[in-house]
Amino acid sequence: MKTIIVTLATLLGTVFTGFSQSKYSIAAGNPAVNGLHVTSTIASKLIRLELIKMDEYAVYDEYDMQDAYDKDSTLAENCLSKNCLTRLGKELGVNYVISGSYDALGNKIVISLKIINVKNNAIFKSSVREFDNQEVELQRMTEIVLKEMHGIEVEKEVVDRLKFNNEVISSNNVGKINNSGPRIGYAAMTGSFYEFSNRPESQGGLDIFPAVSMIGYQIEGQYVGTENFSALVEGIINFSGLEQGQFLPTVSILNGFRFGKAGWEFAFGPGFGLTRESQGFFLKSDVSGLGNNGDYVNENDFNDYAFLSGTGYDPSTIDPSYNFDSKFMDKRGATKISTQFIFALGRTFKAGALNIPVNVFYSAKKGGGMAGVSVGFNVMKSKKSINPKRAI
Repeated sequence: MKTIIVTLATLLGTVFTGFSQSKYSIAAGNPAVNGLHVTSTIASKLIRLELIKMDEYAVYDEYDMQDAYDKDSTLAENCLSKNCLTRLGKELGVNYVISGSYDALGNKIVISLKIINVKNNAIFKSSVREFDNQEVELQRMTEIVLKEMHGIEVEKEVVDRLKFNNEVISSNNVGKINNSGPRIGYAAMTGSFYEFSNRPESQGGLDIFPAVSMIGYQIEGQYVGTENFSALVEGIINFSGLEQGQFLPTVSILNGFRFGKAGWEFAFGPGFGLTRESQGFFLKSDVSGLGNNGDYVNENDFNDYAFLSGTGYDPSTIDPSYNFDSKFMDKRGATKISTQFIFALGRTFKAGALNIPVNVFYSAKKGGGMAGVSVGFNVMKSKKSINPKRAI
């Protein structure tokens, strides 16, 4: 029984040894590297690593190749020609040698690899591929070139994310875009804003039509970008009501998301402005010497009335529900910073490098808000990679 087990083990070992030896051997020379932070030694390690993962060859490691480099140093540097690679392969005793080049050309990386058949001094396989300039992804780029060279399927999402597109805004290049431009619009006031705009100036109101024009400037930056999605930060300085003799400034900081090639966008974020407020109440009936039903009365109004009429300083002598616990917008009141929250939905129309954003929005605050539409234009001025070059 023991003899049978030993015999079977020997046969299985022979089979697996023969299988492993059936793979052709390959060595990776040091490719040329230009304009990148990686060295040729690191690039050759990336090639070896991806060849091992493919499991198509018996891959020589750097220690297997050191003796050949020690005998002839020219094999380690600038050995890129077919004849030199063939000489390296014969020195190592391998079937194939692979090498090539890694070049940064403008905003792209070009990888060119070739496999030399050592026996007949001929090119066995070769491939050239252009990628987006993302040096941190050199290993994945090497994987794509080698797999395509051998007819092995590559995950489409990885290829799309790294491929080079010669466009003004590269759809697959995650970058930071500076898009700025003027905005004009028109907004209607709602709720407490509506009341404040209609209120007479004698009662601290604006006494204007409850809709105002808007003019401003938007500063836009893209911090995430893919083919069908962009994430934006938008800063907007805006002035409203100038055509009606009013000066209503606001500053807004929005986070936006843009979807698809059509440029649909949704944005939201806080807005800050200046307002004046006072403590007071609205009359529920006519009060001789103080005002009519619906008039706004602030604390100063009532103090003046009380002083002249001699009714005392308690507004409840007129109506128990009257008090100064609530604050309302009042041009005669103290200036303070007001806050609101803005929601916007729109679409950006494109004409070459010109973008024409059209948005509907609502600016909400306690008791009311403003609803309107804005139109503007901007031109893509600059583009800066989020992922700076760094060595691997």
